[in-house]
Amino acid sequence: MNPLLLLAFLLCLLPCFSSKDTITFDESLVDGQVRVSSGEKFSLGFFSPGVSSNRYLGIWFTQVSIQTVVWVANRDNPINDTSGVLSFDRSGRNLVLWCCSGTNTTTSTTLWSTKIRGKSMARLLDTGNLVILLQQEPEVWWQSFDHPTDTVLASMKLGLDRETGINRIIRSWKSPDDPATGDTSYYLDPNGSPQLMLYKGQTKKWRSGMWNDDNESTVVWGVTDPTIIFRIYTHPSGNVRRATWNGQRGEWFESFYMPKDPCDYYGQCGPNGNCDPNRDAGEFVCSCIPGFEPKILADWSMNDGSSGCVRKRSRNSSCGRDGEGFVKLENAKVPDSMTGRLNKGMYLDMCRQECLKNCSCTAYASSDLASGIGCVTLYGDLLDTRVFADGGQDLYVRVDAIEDIFIATANFSLDNKLGQGGFGSVYKGRLLDGREIAVKRLSRTSRQGTEEFKNEVQLVSKLQHNNLARLFGCCIHGEEKMLVYEYLPNKSLDFFIFDKIEGTGLDWKTRFNIIIGTARGLLYLHQDSRLKIIHRDLKASNVLLDATMNPKISDFGMARMFEHDQMEANTNRVVGTYGYMAPEYAMEGMYSMKSDVYSFGVMTLEIVSGRRSNHYNQESSSLGLIDLSWDMWKEGKALDVMDSSTIASESYFKDQVMRCIQIGLLCIQESPKDRPTMSNVVFMLVNATSVLPSPKKPAFISKRKFVDPDSAAAAAGPTVPSINNVSITDLEAR
Repeated sequence: MNPLLLLAFLLCLLPCFSSKDTITFDESLVDGQVRVSSGEKFSLGFFSPGVSSNRYLGIWFTQVSIQTVVWVANRDNPINDTSGVLSFDRSGRNLVLWCCSGTNTTTSTTLWSTKIRGKSMARLLDTGNLVILLQQEPEVWWQSFDHPTDTVLASMKLGLDRETGINRIIRSWKSPDDPATGDTSYYLDPNGSPQLMLYKGQTKKWRSGMWNDDNESTVVWGVTDPTIIFRIYTHPSGNVRRATWNGQRGEWFESFYMPKDPCDYYGQCGPNGNCDPNRDAGEFVCSCIPGFEPKILADWSMNDGSSGCVRKRSRNSSCGRDGEGFVKLENAKVPDSMTGRLNKGMYLDMCRQECLKNCSCTAYASSDLASGIGCVTLYGDLLDTRVFADGGQDLYVRVDAIEDIFIATANFSLDNKLGQGGFGSVYKGRLLDGREIAVKRLSRTSRQGTEEFKNEVQLVSKLQHNNLARLFGCCIHGEEKMLVYEYLPNKSLDFFIFDKIEGTGLDWKTRFNIIIGTARGLLYLHQDSRLKIIHRDLKASNVLLDATMNPKISDFGMARMFEHDQMEANTNRVVGTYGYMAPEYAMEGMYSMKSDVYSFGVMTLEIVSGRRSNHYNQESSSLGLIDLSWDMWKEGKALDVMDSSTIASESYFKDQVMRCIQIGLLCIQESPKDRPTMSNVVFMLVNATSVLPSPKKPAFISKRKFVDPDSAAAAAGPTVPSINNVSITDLEAR
């Protein structure tokens, strides 16, 4: 008889259960016998799964009433009877599972074995790990944890050991009755930045996101309470599950499985798509990553985003130029990093620069959120991106400057619209660094063309003053022209002074400070800046208010630069806003610093009175603002001009109000030489004891009847300027 068969026969005469947790080089484990770990948590022996009669060597939970196998040695080599034997080979070096078929067979078949050296012993640990130790040394030479089947246990590693080359992958059973290698696999992919991957055959089903380790690309699960029995395993249906044993109910409770929600499925929204499961019920979960648009719009309209997204325009022409930047996508799962590059010693700001230098780099992210050191740069299409309600991390997607503005304003959504005028619209936005901005988007039909656009950029970019709106930048792309200003939360001045409700909150002290601040801003333009600037369109709607109601002059599209010794200029194209234009400019096209002084005077009277200078009822005999102010001044009743809401709400400084009305009238004198300079205006405003000259009768431009220059009536009389359709006439905060 074969010696091995004789040994198996003799071993079968021993008791069928042993509490020993070891198998020495001169011992064997036969079908019917069991080895149990020292804490009686796991058992090693032969079993038949489900309704199958085949026999397998495996490890299972001892204290779980439903036999749950966590490791199988011969999963693809079943034994069709009870002749299986586990023992060391004759050299005592390798653990071997062997059997024979039939009682008359004199040869044995090796079904599974280890490959080590030296006389050894095998021990089943309370972790469920079967280890082989050299008898004279405590070092582990082989362990079942390095060769898993479908299950991961506590303290067990999944992934690649870069030093030994061992890659621990779990693969599902084919079915509950067959532990043979199935087609669902779960492992840590070491390419790029390591990430857990779930496959069904050759198809990616789910991935975790980035992982970070030095010598090993591994993940280890654990429990805080050692009495908890749990396992993570791959299911033949194509998912990975985590189950915890409920001893009282005698069943497994599956607390986690992936894929779960629609956005868990790999590539749900195609290349460069972003999946958001937190949208309202019935709303499509897919959208495009910032800077991209649907590739096949018809598919997306049918709620099918699998075709993905493409860039709104090719970046090849602008790659590396100034203006490119990154849009931050928060709470994101970083895209598949198989083609990514990992740099563990690079800070995030360095990562940004590294990505900008490579035209193929499409995004970057931190690879270690805990330390803040380390980055991964991504190339080509961004695959399998999603966002979470909580968690995730920041993903920085490369975009052109214009795409950046689209994102900052939520694609110029109506919710972000602040106002509209003949030039186009103004939108609120937020940049990556958190700054709030106001984007002035010129309409393609606007009469403010490229010349005015360039003029505003060139002038404002060189001006820095507390009472001038700050320009952050501009963008020109095809027919698109945009100016990016600082966002001023308290809207424009006209929103307050011409609204009876809002005007009640504008006390005299605030009004006076606005008058002084605007005067100082205009003085800077005329005298104190490196350039000598004539604004040509100063009015209440072009004075913006910051959070502290500090005024800032804006809208320099009509502004003109003078030489410092230049006094006036002439234009054939009269632009501005009716009611604010000086008579010499409106009638003859002559403009100078005194033209701005006239506009300031009109605006000062508007701030005091709460009345519009260019609002008239031609059917009524009521006086316009300039007429009224002059008549009340002559009669010694100038205080009657003051806004009644201000009078009703508080006491005020009568002398200060009178001084402002007088200065306003001085500024709107018909002859430019009779008007003060802005330096004189500021001096008169801040020096309450200075003696003011008496104003002359102003130019009553307000009484001139408006005639449409395109009408037949225009041919019968002198031409008057049209209302400037470039001016902002209805503007909220920006």
